[in-house]
Amino acid sequence: MTVQKDSSIRTPLGRARGLGSAKDGTHHWWVQRVSAIAMIPSMIYLLVQLPRLAEHDHGAFVYWLQQPFPALALALFIAAAFYHAALGVQVIIEDYIHGEGRKIALLLLNKFSFLFLGIAAIYALVRLHFGINVG
Repeated sequence: MTVQKDSSIRTPLGRARGLGSAKDGTHHWWVQRVSAIAMIPSMIYLLVQLPRLAEHDHGAFVYWLQQPFPALALALFIAAAFYHAALGVQVIIEDYIHGEGRKIALLLLNKFSFLFLGIAAIYALVRLHFGINVG
């Protein structure tokens, strides 16, 4: 009697269907970690600066945002935070939504929502930075 060795750890059903790892999880994990690390410098800067501004009025805050470094730090933080949040919500949708149609619709809604909100936040920052007033 000959025993056939199979070095694969996949189940017979998995081999028959051709299913396996999507090989995308590692990249997603790294991008999420890098986006979290990217937020650290600007977050530290903002956590030091913002309490100092709490005792001032709105005009002082706008003046502070009109300086290049605070505006850039806040813009980088906004971009990294919204990207990081979109990645996190994507993982939740992929893990807990099981219908393919609903999953695709929610993933698209997730991407477009965070993209729209991030652009809106940076647009507001740019308007404050350049002193563009409405009305």
